[in-house]
Amino acid sequence: MIPPSRPVDSAASAHERVYRALRTQVMHGEIAPGAALTLRGIGKQFDVSMTPAREAVRRLVAEGALFLSSSGRVSTPELTNERIEELASIRALLEPELASRALPRAHFALIERLETINSGVSQMVARHSASGYIRMNLEFHRTLYLRAQAPAMLAMLETVWLQLGPTMSALYGRLNRTEPPYHHKLILAALKAGDEPGLRLAIRTDVTQGLRMLKN
Repeated sequence: MIPPSRPVDSAASAHERVYRALRTQVMHGEIAPGAALTLRGIGKQFDVSMTPAREAVRRLVAEGALFLSSSGRVSTPELTNERIEELASIRALLEPELASRALPRAHFALIERLETINSGVSQMVARHSASGYIRMNLEFHRTLYLRAQAPAMLAMLETVWLQLGPTMSALYGRLNRTEPPYHHKLILAALKAGDEPGLRLAIRTDVTQGLRMLKN
């Protein structure tokens, strides 16, 4: 006799589902900087008990995606100028290196895919969608960096993106952007030309210029 299968949405899978959904929301700037979150609210949003909600929050606090105060209040990060400068420096180190490692594998299909994604970035700008813009912009960078075949470096970078997500969204609302990132065109041109110094410069300028605007 075949035993009945277990429910798919076990406590472990429920916590994983909540973790991934919340992580995506924070990274894409769908939650404002400094916004308070409660386990009860998270449980209600995702229709889970307190246990998977608590476990998801614990993981996100460890990654820097959420902040846990001494009083137990959970919120999205509110970044100081010093913290923004630090995160910008990390991006300026990691992203050109990832792009450089990806360059030997940047074949035509990849460049074509990046051009398609960049068109999506332009569409989000036209729609004035902050979270959509951040999502497509990160997809542009991640698609390139995956070709670097350096998973540890990319994982480190994603923790930086996580911390910046809410603040990036707030910045987008202030800038009222009407054009896609200019340096994406330079990144694509450098990839097509196989120009490693040009690619490193375009990536570094792309990530640091935007982050300078975040500083108050």
